[in-house]
Amino acid sequence: MQPRTSTQRSADRPLTLTRRGRLLLVGLPIALGVAALILLAAFLTSQAQAGESAPASTATVEVSVASGDTLWDLAVHYAPERDPRDVVAEIVELNDLRSSVVQAGQSIAVPAAG
Repeated sequence: MQPRTSTQRSADRPLTLTRRGRLLLVGLPIALGVAALILLAAFLTSQAQAGESAPASTATVEVSVASGDTLWDLAVHYAPERDPRDVVAEIVELNDLRSSVVQAGQSIAVPAAG
């Protein structure tokens, strides 16, 4: 009787998988598919998507600051329907101011009501 080689043995009986092997063969592709779906869903629902319309531009008015005027006073006077805190922040940003202090005679852009 001749000894069999490994190729002869595998030809005699079919391949059998253990429970762990079946779990790996079936579970791994399912787990990868679920992970891919979660990433796709996160990408499609992210908040960093571009808007459909351009942001509304704010009309501005050039104002010469009078003695005793503050940014708060200007915000209340030129945009009474808006929150003065938001308007003051916008004035500072529009004019690239380092602080909220303005000098008499200074010309600044102020968002107008509209």
